[in-house]
Amino acid sequence: MARRYAIYDVFTARPLEGNPLAVVFDGDGLSTTAMQAIAVEFSLSETVFILQPENPAHAARLRIFTPDHELPFAGHPTVGAAVALAEISRGGEGEGNYDLVQVLEENVGPVRCAVRARASAATFAEFDLPRKSVKLAAKFDRQAIADALSLKATQIGFENHVPSFWSAGVPFVTIPIHDLAAAGAVDFDATLWERLAPMAEGRLASAYLYCRGGVNHMARFHARMFAPAMGIGEDPATGAAVAALSGAIHHFDGLTDGHHPLLVEQGVEMGRPSFLHLHVDVAGGEITAARIGGQAVRIAAGELYL
Repeated sequence: MARRYAIYDVFTARPLEGNPLAVVFDGDGLSTTAMQAIAVEFSLSETVFILQPENPAHAARLRIFTPDHELPFAGHPTVGAAVALAEISRGGEGEGNYDLVQVLEENVGPVRCAVRARASAATFAEFDLPRKSVKLAAKFDRQAIADALSLKATQIGFENHVPSFWSAGVPFVTIPIHDLAAAGAVDFDATLWERLAPMAEGRLASAYLYCRGGVNHMARFHARMFAPAMGIGEDPATGAAVAALSGAIHHFDGLTDGHHPLLVEQGVEMGRPSFLHLHVDVAGGEITAARIGGQAVRIAAGELYL
């Protein structure tokens, strides 16, 4: 059976930047084992399979796989799948201007996505976080973290930000790094990381490094992500990590009531710059809602003969 697929670069408007994603459109009938094998075959950080939704009012059901295992939720597959579905429903890229809202079923639960297409630009999609970021219990040795990153202990942390453990569906240790120069000097040691990383939700936590500012003057934060337990050396854009980071930002920065748009850049050191738009709404001192968005551009399409 021929199954259609496409490759999208996500969280970018430029081909061969951002985070590449394989989208398999005809996922119905594939076993979990087959989906995992296909994800290994593509060898991208994530592959998303589109299936018929359980609720007919929804656009699709998604299953998301890294080369190592299935994820309950991930950002760049959500954005990429939302854009791909919208473009197919409208006849392809560049087919006029339109806005639409669709619900995608993920293992974490239903995810509401808004898509904005303009003929002169790459399609943009934004999704509501299916879960708010929550702080998980963990203690960290600053020197051990520094050793795993090949940095000095004094380069771990800035202002009142210290390493902490957060999840909005996928767990990440959020590690503040002193500045851009320190972020660029990181040499990640997966063996040392596996010795210190906590477990949560059945998996070893990944490392999400961040500092203030960015190479792009509009970025509020610069980030890097390492996930050896997912089979990912370094990821150029990680929506689930930005979802987790939203809790850390509010926890340490004490965001005031109102709306906070925050641009996060990632992938710069990999030569694949990515831009993730985080929007956080705060009321009564608590996060009431958060959204993550970005552009995506299709760079390839074909068929799987399976």
